[in-house]
Amino acid sequence: MATSDIDDRIIIVGAGPVGLMLARLLDDLDMPCVVFEADADLPRDLRASTFHPPTLDMLDRFGLGQALVAQGRICPSWQVRIHETHEYAEFDLSVLADLTDHPYRLQCEQIHLSDALMRQLADGGRTPVLLGHRLVGVAQTDAGVTATIEGPDKEPYRVSGRFLVGADGARSTVRQAMGFAFQGKTYPETTVLATTDFPFDQHLPGLSNVNYVWRAGGTFSLMHLPDTWRCSLYPDEGESLDEALTPERIEAKLQRIVPTGRPYTVGERRAYRVHMRIVDDYRMGRVLLAGDAAHINSPSGGMGMNGGIHDAFCLAPLLADVMRGAPIEALDAYTRKRRGVAADEILLQADRNRARMQEKDPAARRTAFEQLKATTADRNLMREHLIRSSMIAGLRRAQAQA
Repeated sequence: MATSDIDDRIIIVGAGPVGLMLARLLDDLDMPCVVFEADADLPRDLRASTFHPPTLDMLDRFGLGQALVAQGRICPSWQVRIHETHEYAEFDLSVLADLTDHPYRLQCEQIHLSDALMRQLADGGRTPVLLGHRLVGVAQTDAGVTATIEGPDKEPYRVSGRFLVGADGARSTVRQAMGFAFQGKTYPETTVLATTDFPFDQHLPGLSNVNYVWRAGGTFSLMHLPDTWRCSLYPDEGESLDEALTPERIEAKLQRIVPTGRPYTVGERRAYRVHMRIVDDYRMGRVLLAGDAAHINSPSGGMGMNGGIHDAFCLAPLLADVMRGAPIEALDAYTRKRRGVAADEILLQADRNRARMQEKDPAARRTAFEQLKATTADRNLMREHLIRSSMIAGLRRAQAQA
């Protein structure tokens, strides 16, 4: 493939929040790109819903942070709780007020960000987003990349570009097609997600909008979105996943949280497995990965989508530099800046969060809880903890890396 035969653009595969964010950043840098998405519509089921303070700061560059705040629920604190006693350790994000314009978590469905990015890209008129166009093959040379795409009519066609970025999620077709190794582990437990409009905050003393809860013999979490509570539940001992997903078993689990004497109104319910995996290098020639395509982690702490957005903010200017004539090796900075942060600040932190909440031994729980209480009782310790858990420390580390 001669250089003159290659379209001078960047191909993005995946129109989730990470792929669309990368497209918006590249559009702002006057870099031509095109986005392909396999699904005919953007998914509207409940997926990621936590936005951390520095992510909202970054999104403010495009007027998106405050737009999301208007559609979401501000969470000025989060808690680790003991259900039977209603004790809790509360982390107050106001201690970060000198570091961010958004000293809180925001609970807002990711589709609101995707919709806003789609509108901005459409208004700009330069970056097409093609829904229902599925990647079926990738090939590259020293000069460029060719993607084979299957459109809605199922007829394959080819497009070329200088680079291709896979932002197509945990089951990334790009990653699999290129043979990126995806090392890590799958956790033994399966999470059962259920949503309900039941007002837990009117029944559980001192409940915050974000809560990770130990109960006798198990755990659950409660996240308050604008119109619903997102409940993460787990199969009981000896209970199959199919059984755990039945309305009767979900009802029983919710009744354990707050017995009501009447059925809960349940909206969404689904199960998902949790993984901890990462690629060795975010780049293979002219093909790069971002977000869940490059790294996946336990959702405990809400760092997955945020980390993918941070990937996009790191990658876009590097791609623009190379498109303007910098050597391709300049893209190696992307892996240097982001992989260590993902491995140490996102995956391991989420793994520790998950291990703490999966602990079933009462004595070990009590020790961990008292340590958390001691942290929240000392403003400086709490600030240090929140700088890490709110992803500020990871961004600082990435920015300091050459």
